[in-house]
Amino acid sequence: MSFPAALSHPSRRSIIAAGLACAAGAGPARAAERTKIRDLWAAGGSFSAEASRLAGKSIEMRGYMAPPLKPEALFFVLTRIPMAVCPFCDTEAAWPDDLVVVETRRALIPSAFNDLITVTGVLELGAKTDSATGFVSRVRLVDAVFARA
Repeated sequence: MSFPAALSHPSRRSIIAAGLACAAGAGPARAAERTKIRDLWAAGGSFSAEASRLAGKSIEMRGYMAPPLKPEALFFVLTRIPMAVCPFCDTEAAWPDDLVVVETRRALIPSAFNDLITVTGVLELGAKTDSATGFVSRVRLVDAVFARA
């Protein structure tokens, strides 16, 4: 039995991409739809139709990592604009109105607050309280990975 050349001889690019994905712990590639933080919200602080449509699906978004609560944390806050201070450590007035909690697959090495990053994970909507910190989130990306954009 013979296979088409495209199947029997994968391109060098596809081999490298698969190797990088495995090395990063990404496992098999998932189709992720790109969205923006602002597109998850409707007027009055409710979820948008876009957010409801994407709930439970793998999505990709860009933003900035707010300084984490502690080194080697398993989550961070993704913000639309860079924040030089931990949003948990400043006044309520300094909090952005559109942020996403990102729960990572493994302990993270923080990125600089002004590095644009791309995050891919499964979108979860609804209030959830983190048992370790007491932090309440409304929007999360779970089982997430990230890289500099």
